[in-house]
Amino acid sequence: MTDYRHDLLFGTFLTPNAQDAERVVELARLTEQVGLDLATVQDHPYQARFLDTWTLLSVIAARTTTLRVSPNVANLPLRPPAVLARSVATLDILTGGRVELGLGAGGFWDGIAALGGPKLGGAEAVTALEEGIAVIRAMWAAGGPTVRLDGTHHRVRGAHPGPAPAHDVGIWLGAYKPRMLRVTGRLADGWLPSSSYTGPETLPALNHAIDEAARNAGRNPADVRRLYNIAGSFDGTGNGFLRGPAAVWAEQLAELTLDQGMSAYILASDDPDQIRRYAAEVVPAVRELVAAGRSGPAT
Repeated sequence: MTDYRHDLLFGTFLTPNAQDAERVVELARLTEQVGLDLATVQDHPYQARFLDTWTLLSVIAARTTTLRVSPNVANLPLRPPAVLARSVATLDILTGGRVELGLGAGGFWDGIAALGGPKLGGAEAVTALEEGIAVIRAMWAAGGPTVRLDGTHHRVRGAHPGPAPAHDVGIWLGAYKPRMLRVTGRLADGWLPSSSYTGPETLPALNHAIDEAARNAGRNPADVRRLYNIAGSFDGTGNGFLRGPAAVWAEQLAELTLDQGMSAYILASDDPDQIRRYAAEVVPAVRELVAAGRSGPAT
């Protein structure tokens, strides 16, 4: 039983549909209006029917006041890390510290190559991600030494770091396979899987891999926040994950927090009614159940 006792976060995972761009922004505004913490957007630059994620996040941030924003997750092969670092820092400064960085090693390599990006194998993509994280963190260290990295996939030769973000931006990795999980434990501030790819029953083993990698790197496993993209339905009787009334959702999510240390739940939905119900019925109940479960000693 593991609870890292992170504060709970709740948010939305929105589809950046270019044909209904204003609706996407309004769903993000709704996310804030109903009291959720975070709006996130998938990043597939090769998808012609999608808005550019970073531009969209900037507009969302400008039209909200408290909402945190993040790509879910940024496609590193098409976003050079030194430039991405400055984009993140700039938006974080302009929003007063409301930006986080969900980051991925890449996928859909034919689409990436069609836009002029590299077509990498799995091991190459992980190496490129490790190099990219090093560049991003170095670029955020304003006032530090010039940034130099002569990597296999990323090369920075004397770039001046800065600007620094307004707050300590979290780097949250979308990771599933063993090497990526080890990178998460060693280097990341958060782990951001999706329930559609890895169900609750798989979380113990994956969490253990992250914890082990963190300890081997001299870190506390609690240094890595555990986030979860979720999807479900309020129909049904509760058989299955998030398939039933709001009380079922609350019980299942609270159990994941208290037993697996998951602490941020990001609802993949473009349905305003589901977002409202999630905020009104699920979120308060999860907070109450977790508070009750945490009333005893830490585990």
